[in-house]
Amino acid sequence: MVKKVYRLLLIISFLGASLVSASDKDITNIFEKHQVEGTLVITSLDTNISHIHNSDRAKKQFIPASTFKIPNTLIALEEGVIKDEDEIIKWDGKNREYLAWNQDQTLATAFSHSCIWCYQHFAKAIGKERYRYYLHRLNYGNQKIDDALTSFWLEGSFAISAQEQIGFLRKVYLETLPFKREYFKILKKIMLVEQIATYRLYAKTGWSGKVGWYVGYLESKGQVWLFASNIQVNNTVDLKFRKQLVLEAFKVKKII
Repeated sequence: MVKKVYRLLLIISFLGASLVSASDKDITNIFEKHQVEGTLVITSLDTNISHIHNSDRAKKQFIPASTFKIPNTLIALEEGVIKDEDEIIKWDGKNREYLAWNQDQTLATAFSHSCIWCYQHFAKAIGKERYRYYLHRLNYGNQKIDDALTSFWLEGSFAISAQEQIGFLRKVYLETLPFKREYFKILKKIMLVEQIATYRLYAKTGWSGKVGWYVGYLESKGQVWLFASNIQVNNTVDLKFRKQLVLEAFKVKKII
């Protein structure tokens, strides 16, 4: 009996590995149509259904860029660096490349505008040792923090894979990470980027060097879908594909 159970577990394990390594043809066709190199993982919250394009790349770690604002927001709230989504973050008066950054911010606008200077302000208050503490507790990516406290998520050896992003996002949605429930509520509120009658999309973009990210989750037809995509960015025109490819994949899989 024990041997039979063991064989069954081996078969399930083998099938699971096969499913993970397979590439979804529908989604692959979307990437090929737009001539974009990258990966996309879409998984139901209960893990019963997964759609993956480029499973090898899905396991490869890349700098998280502004997708790190998801855990960074929770960390900043937990550390008391900012109290809620409406507290004013005073602009320092320095003109930066994006007009939306050159004014006072709130946590909500800093998140949606990917305001680097705001989160650099948080980082200075949090410090390396607290970041190391949280990254270890969250088991986030490779947990490597280089010397640059205010830019380690934008450049350096800090990295996370699309598959690891999925695992982290599941914990965010289920609120099983070591943060207060009120902070999850704030994070989810500012992550909401699109809401129509048929679905709600919670997401964050990221971009550093040649890598562009789009990660988050979708609530549609009574189900929750986690997603993580990263693509090769050869020029700024490619940035539009971060979100576009994900939405096209949701449509072709009849999720939305």
